[in-house]
Amino acid sequence: MIVVATDDFELYHGVVTELRDRGVEFTTIEPDGEWPEAAAVAVVAAGERVEIPDGVELVSADPERPRRAVEAAIDALRGERGRTVVGIDPGERPGIAVLHGETVVAAFQVPAADAAEVVRREVEDAPDPVVRIGDGARLVGSRVIDDIEDVPVELVDETGTTPYLGSGARGMGDVLAAANIARREGEAITSRDIEPTAGELTRIKDRSREESDTNRAIDADLARRVAAGELTIEEALAEHSDGPVEGDGGPDPTDR
Repeated sequence: MIVVATDDFELYHGVVTELRDRGVEFTTIEPDGEWPEAAAVAVVAAGERVEIPDGVELVSADPERPRRAVEAAIDALRGERGRTVVGIDPGERPGIAVLHGETVVAAFQVPAADAAEVVRREVEDAPDPVVRIGDGARLVGSRVIDDIEDVPVELVDETGTTPYLGSGARGMGDVLAAANIARREGEAITSRDIEPTAGELTRIKDRSREESDTNRAIDADLARRVAAGELTIEEALAEHSDGPVEGDGGPDPTDR
């Protein structure tokens, strides 16, 4: 059993909330109170002096990071000391799964521009973390890889990682795929240079036309800059707004 033994109200509130949300069995005591016989893990505030019975594992917790404390306590309770692995299923809204050992401890689905910040936050202070990203959605995936700093990244063959989704599971596919990607070893990389295909540039231009107030698509050069992550669609449209209407000078070769 996990025992929360602290006089730090901020830590107490944060840890108890996290434990309740996860459905984990726990109890709370005063730091000088009587310890239950089933106590296996103690959560106390960092720097707090608490006398802990023999055989009870200590988790010294930062009040500002209650989720970290709960993850450490659960790992200790299960006897796990697994590596922190972040799996990413790339796309415009990547699925992200965070694993400690074999346990999924957090999951997200965020805009691609926010993926690196989620990774940074989740691996902060984790010993020997690794990020594993699927090899699909090449353009978005390459931008996410470039945005991730100071963490080893592996490129994973994502074939077969998206599970069948039954009734009521719509919208979960990207996150479940990310968890499967996290469990596969990949090739260590630091960047991924991608030359967009004509079809990929055409899709970017089609998206720009859909988002344009004047039903105008950006030109091929701007589409390449969007593909490279140098511009968003909105920024490309703003640069394009004062230029000639595409097609005035003849057909665009990327439309073939």
